[in-house]
Amino acid sequence: MHVTTTFQIEGFRILEYKGLVRGIVVRSPTINQSITGGLKSIVGGEIGAYTEMCEQTRDQAYHEMVQHAVDLGANAIVGIRYDASEVVTRSTEVLCYGTAVVIEREV
Repeated sequence: MHVTTTFQIEGFRILEYKGLVRGIVVRSPTINQSITGGLKSIVGGEIGAYTEMCEQTRDQAYHEMVQHAVDLGANAIVGIRYDASEVVTRSTEVLCYGTAVVIEREV
């Protein structure tokens, strides 16, 4: 699966647009991440426990988006973007979205 933030993939041409695909995940920190993050926020600096949680959430949203594209019969996704927002206190929503397409190598 080719995935890119651009709207074309060098060396390939788009044959068909399958439509919008997305992966969405809402996650809150585990108890361990909350305790570690809370202690770190008192001292200052990067809060690694929260960074880890955010990275896991982005990864899961990305994989859900790719699966959505596979389900539509696409072999690539162009124009991908991420968006994140707080849903409720201490819960973050991460959305990964793009356009599912069918591509072929240019001759």
